[in-house]
Amino acid sequence: MILPQTYPVVLALMILSALCLGSWPATYKLAGKWRFELFYFSFAFGLIVAAGIYAFTVGNLGYDGFTLIDDLQHAGKRQWLFGFIAGLIFNFANMLLMASVSVAGMAVAFPISIGLAVLVSTAMSSFARPAGNGLLLTLGCLLLLTAIIVDALSYRLLGLARHEALARAGQAKSTRRPSSLKGIILALASGLLMGSFNPLLDKARAGEVGMGPYAIMVMFGLGAFFTTPVFNIFFMNLPVEGDPVDFGNLLSSKLKQHIMGFIGGMIWCTGMLAALVVVASADQIQVTPVARNILSQVYPVIAAVWGLVVFREFKGADIRVTIMSVLMLVLFLVGVGMIAMAPVYIPGKS
Repeated sequence: MILPQTYPVVLALMILSALCLGSWPATYKLAGKWRFELFYFSFAFGLIVAAGIYAFTVGNLGYDGFTLIDDLQHAGKRQWLFGFIAGLIFNFANMLLMASVSVAGMAVAFPISIGLAVLVSTAMSSFARPAGNGLLLTLGCLLLLTAIIVDALSYRLLGLARHEALARAGQAKSTRRPSSLKGIILALASGLLMGSFNPLLDKARAGEVGMGPYAIMVMFGLGAFFTTPVFNIFFMNLPVEGDPVDFGNLLSSKLKQHIMGFIGGMIWCTGMLAALVVVASADQIQVTPVARNILSQVYPVIAAVWGLVVFREFKGADIRVTIMSVLMLVLFLVGVGMIAMAPVYIPGKS
């Protein structure tokens, strides 16, 4: 397998990972008016195809002669299972995230979901192995939680403002104020699951019989691919928005839409694999822990910028919503930065 051998390559892979993980949902927006349930079939197909291509190309090359098959045969069956289950959990969480995007948009779904996922994973790590600067960690978590609340409030205000504008124009379907809870609840549910599969990935690569990054990506991708039809039956028959859909709608979708979903899966796989490869690289070429933690958690901001700037999801927002959106991004970045610095800047340690 090929792993990075220099610091610049590791840094480039981390930047690539952040860009890919924050940009893949743009393909759903670019697909046009298409249900996320249908988009997800093409996304899962693109994910597993990309995982296979990477595994049997760069995962089979290199100077050590350690191929993908060697890696899988060397790994323990429990490690295989950990990787597969991690993909299963991620898949359901990602479907909930896509459901939230379809209802509330990228600028709402990603900061709330991934922000909560960071809080969950941080809490799990702290309970398992308390270490670092407790003050920085606490402040960072509080800022991240505040960013989530501000994002939810700004989305609520935007919905009310749009309803009032329609009411004044006589175009409102009802005098009842719209609820913004559906998109927020979906994002929160996604975040709880998103923050829980990383320990399984750690177990999949731990020890002498742990898997390498390309083998993990294959097992992870299989977990996501094979559970997509199972989970999607639930979303298709009990949709979060609109009428139920069936597999006939998938066949009647446009080719462009399938291509966008396929590309979205490939982009996500590229970002995830880049992150796994960085973790497997030698310690002496790694970026600083602070930079590594920030780069691995900044992609929700990239997704939010896509939603706010490119797709104008908050179009027509008043000055309050605009200020709150900017404040949310700042709070998120500062909170992630503090959480990233907490393990490094320990009181009394020089």
